[in-house]
Amino acid sequence: MDKIIIRGGKPLSGTVRVSGAKNSALPLLFATLLAPGVHHVGNVPRLRDIDTAEKLLTILGADVVRENGSFAVDAGRIESVEAPYDLVRTMRASVLVLGPLLARCGHARVSLPGGCAIGARPINLHLKGLEALGAEINLDHGYVEARARTLKGARIRFDIPTVGGTENLMMAATLAKGTTVIENAACEPEIVDLAEALISMGARIKGAGSETLEIEGVTELGPMRHEVMPDRIEAGTFLIAAAMTRGDVRVEGLRSDHQQALLSHLQDAGVEMDIEPDAIRVRGPRKILPVDVRTRPYPGFPTDMQAQFMSLMTLATGRSVISENVFENRFMHVCELQRMGARIDIEGHSATVSGVKKLVGAPVMATDLRASASLVLAGLAAENTTEIRRIYHLDRGYERIEEKLQGLGADMERVRE
Repeated sequence: MDKIIIRGGKPLSGTVRVSGAKNSALPLLFATLLAPGVHHVGNVPRLRDIDTAEKLLTILGADVVRENGSFAVDAGRIESVEAPYDLVRTMRASVLVLGPLLARCGHARVSLPGGCAIGARPINLHLKGLEALGAEINLDHGYVEARARTLKGARIRFDIPTVGGTENLMMAATLAKGTTVIENAACEPEIVDLAEALISMGARIKGAGSETLEIEGVTELGPMRHEVMPDRIEAGTFLIAAAMTRGDVRVEGLRSDHQQALLSHLQDAGVEMDIEPDAIRVRGPRKILPVDVRTRPYPGFPTDMQAQFMSLMTLATGRSVISENVFENRFMHVCELQRMGARIDIEGHSATVSGVKKLVGAPVMATDLRASASLVLAGLAAENTTEIRRIYHLDRGYERIEEKLQGLGADMERVRE
């Protein structure tokens, strides 16, 4: 098992380029199941979750050719409609094959999902929506069994916005008979990216990026050719890395319009930035100011940046309160940050962070994907050496992060225990 060793305290400087977004690439790859022909998906990051998606597509019968960040997926034959437990348990996004398989084949059998241990994150809203489209849903020995001779358009309102639920229903509705309206839909940029890819396949979708989606079903779709959007969470992680180490870093290949909530909070923290449409230069402040954060669905502050921003606040000159309103059980990184000298108190869904003058390196253990990133950030800013174990979480969502940070001057390495 690998671990990362960081000898911190060095300001980062230079230029780093953002990879394609994992949270966009996964639904895009699974959307290829909707239509025969050869689909071309570019700017796909090399990640453990992408490897899992490739295995799942192959099991289902697709022919996958992967080269230099590009996928050619021939989904002409669907040989299986079952997403097995051994794969789905490692990656929650595997449940996104449910909508495409049901729409194209009329049948899908998908294991209940796993992934990061950051709360239950049930898929009941996915299933309720598919039932509204006419699917018959049964839960059998840990699997979701869905059947439908013909999906029919319906008006569906989510109790709360759900990214995965919106993606699953949007894909299923593209081949449903009639019009589907999804209310209280998720508005994340990844939803827009998926909608644009589906439209390139011949789907009729209006309102992507708003709270109301309208999908007019078509009888068939063709293959897509699409480039995955930049990863806004990876971009945000690099922005905070520059701020925490009091560095001077230019982050390229991003979409600054996707970062507005984070940028506003960084400016409040005293971080100096030059913002362009596709690049942001960050110069870390001498004094980091405390800022309160409340995570919310997009366009609010992203839950996937909560742990990283908490790392930044551990070095602020005062007290900040970070409230997690999206997922329960997403403060597991707190104990590890405390091992490095952070002062954090948790009460319910809020964490009070009292800034300290310095963090000190220590052996720590990653508990989930974004917690891993927060520990890397803390290690970069800390005195002495930090060892981060269980970094397989990190490999699920960050492409070659140690190499990219080394390119900015970080003294870090991946070693085999």
